[in-house]
Amino acid sequence: MRTAAIIGGGIAGLATAAGLTQRGWQVRVYEQAEAFSAVGAGISLWSNALRALDVLGLGAAVRGAGAQAGIGGFRDGRGNWIVRGSGDPDDVLVIHRADLLKILLDAVPADCLHVGARIDPTTFDQSERDLLLSDVDLLIGADGARSGVRQAFWPDARPLRHIGATAWRLAVSAEGIEPFVGSETWRDGRVFGAFPMGEDQIYCYAGAKAAEGVRTDELTELRWLFGAWPDPIPRILAAAEPTAVLRHDIYTLPPLRTFVRGKVALVGDAAHAMAPYLGQGGCQALEDAVSLAILAAGPDVPAALREYDAVRRPRAQRIAARSLGAVRMAHISPPPLAALRNTALRLMPASVMRRSLTRMLDSPLPAEPATAS
Repeated sequence: MRTAAIIGGGIAGLATAAGLTQRGWQVRVYEQAEAFSAVGAGISLWSNALRALDVLGLGAAVRGAGAQAGIGGFRDGRGNWIVRGSGDPDDVLVIHRADLLKILLDAVPADCLHVGARIDPTTFDQSERDLLLSDVDLLIGADGARSGVRQAFWPDARPLRHIGATAWRLAVSAEGIEPFVGSETWRDGRVFGAFPMGEDQIYCYAGAKAAEGVRTDELTELRWLFGAWPDPIPRILAAAEPTAVLRHDIYTLPPLRTFVRGKVALVGDAAHAMAPYLGQGGCQALEDAVSLAILAAGPDVPAALREYDAVRRPRAQRIAARSLGAVRMAHISPPPLAALRNTALRLMPASVMRRSLTRMLDSPLPAEPATAS
């Protein structure tokens, strides 16, 4: 039986573990925390991610735990629509990260999961790294944007880049706020999004230009930045609890030359940490996980890894670059330029928007091998 060690027990690591175990691999997942827990509020899963979850047999459970985001769209600072969503209202599902993580955990055999297990190859000497690799057929770095696996085995990789912005995330009870139409609002170079989430909750996120490392009373700052914005944003912030607000500076990973080195592969943020402005970070991680699992079911693991890199790296890096374009568009602050942006988007034919969305969402996953080992 072929064996894999997965460093990191987040969405990418657990989804990869589920896919590999379903295809006959013996897997060990190492998570440095003392328990598998979700850091964050909600996550948006677009149709490409839901297809990946369907391959794992988890799509129905995820859909049952989340809520459809609806047609959505973008609004200006007065609450007027810039663009209404042009896709299928079922294209996007919003789910709490903790619920998604639990579904993925339940799909991985309990004896594969190891918590409180910090394995950081950057602390190993060469002989220890060789020993680590000799013990498995595949080592997978699913250890996030600051991946130790990437740092150890990709010494030529450029460091993370702060994009000059920060993001807040929070979940709020929908009581007294619904019904409302989920949307993202742009004003004064800042962004606020709010969408229904499962179990009568609302998932919110916000973004603003900010220096790296600044921290304050986050809810107070959110109310100062966004409290006079169009409804329902003031009501949402009035109902929010200070402990629910999470803040993270935004970093991106410069493109890697490969996602694979020998028998080591990277998935998720370890491979392509991107700005969260298209809602595709987690979606691309799920595509990575399922693509790698499908390809690794074939008889030739080195060939499978080459194909994984050929399939996943160009697509993930295109979407990462596109997410940076979305950052620039959302954070336009001079009023004349913002007005020009809004007018251009309002005049854009809906067919153009649909084609753009289709290109992002409709990439197929690899086909299952005809014969698996």
